[in-house]
Amino acid sequence: MKTDTVRLALSSRRTFLGGMGAAGVLALGALPPLFLARAAEQNKTNRDGKILVLLQLAGGNDGLNTVIPHANAEYYRQRPSLAVGKGAVLKLNDELGLHPQLAGIKSLHDDGMLSIIQGVGYPNPNRSHFRSMDIWHSARPDEEITRDGWMGRAMDAASEQLAGRVPALALGTDRLPLALVANRVTVPTVKSLKDYQLSEGKGNAKDQQRRRKLIAELAQTPAKGTSDLDFLRRTAVTAIQTADKIAATTANYKPAKPYPQTGLGQRLQTLTQLITADIGPQVYFVSLDGFDTHSDQAGAHNALLGELGGAVQAFFADLKAHGLAERVLLATFSEFGRRVKENGSLGTDHGAASQIFLVSAGLKATIHGKHPDMHDLDEGDLKHHTDFRQVYATLLEQWLGWPSQPALLGKFAQLKLS
Repeated sequence: MKTDTVRLALSSRRTFLGGMGAAGVLALGALPPLFLARAAEQNKTNRDGKILVLLQLAGGNDGLNTVIPHANAEYYRQRPSLAVGKGAVLKLNDELGLHPQLAGIKSLHDDGMLSIIQGVGYPNPNRSHFRSMDIWHSARPDEEITRDGWMGRAMDAASEQLAGRVPALALGTDRLPLALVANRVTVPTVKSLKDYQLSEGKGNAKDQQRRRKLIAELAQTPAKGTSDLDFLRRTAVTAIQTADKIAATTANYKPAKPYPQTGLGQRLQTLTQLITADIGPQVYFVSLDGFDTHSDQAGAHNALLGELGGAVQAFFADLKAHGLAERVLLATFSEFGRRVKENGSLGTDHGAASQIFLVSAGLKATIHGKHPDMHDLDEGDLKHHTDFRQVYATLLEQWLGWPSQPALLGKFAQLKLS
């Protein structure tokens, strides 16, 4: 396509879009760059605001072997094979400690950055993976079918203050998590930073450079009185600039120390790059799968907690080096805990109450609530004393500064973060 043809393509929206397609191009292919372009165009990124990272431990993490009641004889009686020995536990105090594979999390505790919320759950717990995860994502235990998520409703309620920004982003997934599904705002999902690259199509470097020049000319040529076309032109320009900014940030980015070469480690490294690029989202969602440990739990759980601890430790070391550790709060969650008693396959079955980790340099590190009573069980499961919606309300109101009642469809007592 020649330059004069490109300019002619600006005569209408239809030919403009057609010209863009014919040019090979603006294939910023996936939607995220266009969403980010609109945010950058209106200059409404959130450079000084708080950022929340939701880390899902999918499959039902065994909370009892994560935060361990090492002084409780009942723990060792119920788990003769799976219990972590007293000498191996990373002690937090005289009663509780962390699994030995969570040395990275323990170091964050020692640095005053870790809070643990114990006994988290909800009334009449459901032990189905799909239903319980839907409950955690929707914050609607009373509804079997839900079309939006708790964070989605929160973003809808705050849509005016979020106007012009990409409020959230799901990283490393093909499908938008239910928690982020909203009615008034759209949240992109991104598999990797490659999704943010401007594609100049196939061919040699010279051909790609020529296509990029055509794209720029096409986008920068002023529209003649067509507001929709002018908006599309501006969006194209900003999309190119945003892609370039992310590419530059990636090229210049140096982690404070090497991240673990694990799936979660690499996703959190990517997340740090996005945060340092100041592209706008206040909420990020990532996941670590594999916690459904019905049999031979010890090896699998050890590996998962090691991946979790190493990745989160590297993440906050990197954030601290970039001056961001006080702006970012990471919160873990899982659909349920596991049964107190180990099963005959050296694993644990679906349970109920568990814990949530909150990590940030902007928090007052503490342990919220008592460890659930191991002698007072609900069908073999630990009983909850803190509704997970209390945690959500706290994160929304005290960290993000968003109203919680529209998100949770009710008022829930908050915890004290600082």
